[in-house]
Amino acid sequence: MSAILGLSGLANSVRFKRAHWPGLEERDYRISQGFDAAAALVVDGVVVAAAAEERFNRRKQCGDFPIQAIGYCLQEAGLRIGDVDEIAHCFDYAPFGEIFSLDATSSMLYEEVFSRQALLTQLNRHCPEFPGERVHQVNHHLSHAASAYFTSGWDECLVVVLDAMGETQSGSVFHGSRGKLEKLREISANDSLGILYSLVTYHLGFDFNSDEYKIMGLAPYGDPTQFEGVFQQMLECRPDGTVRIPILRLNRTRDERENYLQTRDWLSRNLTPRREPGDEIRQIHCDVAAALQATLNRAILHICGHFGASTGLRKIAMAGGVALNCSANGKLTRSGLFDEIYVQPAAGDDGAALGAALHRASLKGEVINQRFSVPFLGPSYRSREVDAALEAFAGAIEVTRLGTVEETCHRAAKMIHQGKVVAWYRGRMEYGPRALGNRSILADPSNPEMRDRVNAMVKKREGFRPFAPAVSIEEVHRWFDVPAMTALPYMIATVNVREKYRATLPAITHVDGSARVQTVAAHDNPAFHSLLKAIGQVSGREIVLNTSFNVKGQPIVNTPHEAVETFLSTGIDCLFLENNLVSRA
Repeated sequence: MSAILGLSGLANSVRFKRAHWPGLEERDYRISQGFDAAAALVVDGVVVAAAAEERFNRRKQCGDFPIQAIGYCLQEAGLRIGDVDEIAHCFDYAPFGEIFSLDATSSMLYEEVFSRQALLTQLNRHCPEFPGERVHQVNHHLSHAASAYFTSGWDECLVVVLDAMGETQSGSVFHGSRGKLEKLREISANDSLGILYSLVTYHLGFDFNSDEYKIMGLAPYGDPTQFEGVFQQMLECRPDGTVRIPILRLNRTRDERENYLQTRDWLSRNLTPRREPGDEIRQIHCDVAAALQATLNRAILHICGHFGASTGLRKIAMAGGVALNCSANGKLTRSGLFDEIYVQPAAGDDGAALGAALHRASLKGEVINQRFSVPFLGPSYRSREVDAALEAFAGAIEVTRLGTVEETCHRAAKMIHQGKVVAWYRGRMEYGPRALGNRSILADPSNPEMRDRVNAMVKKREGFRPFAPAVSIEEVHRWFDVPAMTALPYMIATVNVREKYRATLPAITHVDGSARVQTVAAHDNPAFHSLLKAIGQVSGREIVLNTSFNVKGQPIVNTPHEAVETFLSTGIDCLFLENNLVSRA
């Protein structure tokens, strides 16, 4: 047996920034590397467990050393840390050590945050018995690329990685073939699509390296032509398939580069005054978001289209944080540039932990390259742990025991059809940012008041934010503008709602007529598929509003106790906790 444990996160990153740049705004400390710490375990070339540390320590998108995620992965496989053959970390700064030695602060940053010794120090603290010679560092973009290629199920394809930055890159293009990844081109972090998107996100009053998806949701409310000229200055598409972003090159001093001070000043002078968090969102902010999204779409079509044409490859696999942009993915899908597009569902840095492990497994010839199933790779909990959670809240809840999955599905379908907001918790937790039917909040997509109700009373988030539909794969073509049986299992690309049904499905149809669809097949998630079938029996539509089971600022729930606690703290009407119907006392 071969067991390889992949890790992501840079545990000392924010701590170092606080020490050397004290007194910044709290959200400025997110302008850092190494968030989304996670662990993923690959045994004999097969992914057996993976989870982000945030789901255990309840600190959203944290970069802490993922000791609880490691513990879960080992427990799931019935292993101890000594049974692991290798640990692979998804950063390798060793080739760039000399660059960091050019000034004192950079040198300390390298030693305390990026170096191999910094990683080994963390490992020695948490896993002191694990030998350092079995610890390997993997280039960040190679980790992302491996996560996409080795889960694509394709022997040959184009692989594109786009994010804020790895060690020094923000984009990398690979040719995947016969189990090998050949790098074709890099894009410097000085021309980072991810950083540009994050800086404009920050400028609009949201959090850098956290709230980019909110800007994606805000964009359809705006007119991109209002700021088209300004964004043309920001981003140039080059003939070699790369991009250049001049405003990211304005920062000269150490402080300017660390916090992009000159770029932020340029945005204030040339775009619009900076919006503060909590200020009213005005039309001008929607227009900026729209122009930013249009610019990202233009850049991604340029990069992917160029290398698709130059290689002749008609299949593309993608990863990196930018690949989580569902609107851009939808544009790429509809562009016709490729016959097939695959976006690894945990495309952010939590997924780089998986990629680091898969890369090391590939060097041994162990990887079984098959299409990633819906990533239910996190913990599940036994009936005694469910019962303990119910007992802990005994005075606040009433519990109805349901005998079977079928009975549970029929009861939930009836309540959703009656206009109830239902929390749905069962089986293994999802890996990646999307709730795909095991840690979900569900509601009727035909209710015109449902989106506002769920945003305000349940999720406690901004009212402009759209919700995604989950639909049986058998009915996806009925409601959405896609061919029959189109598989979109990861909720990672937008498609158009068929025009005649947009008024019928107001709670999941965005202002531009799009929706971030998740298709559900019986072989992926039998219980959730059965629920959709039951909903179809009472409503005539095998479709439901599906959003993650959490509230604003919190990670998706993990344990049964968190499920009941979150249910009681929101406006959710009832909770289906495995085959238990939980309501308020």
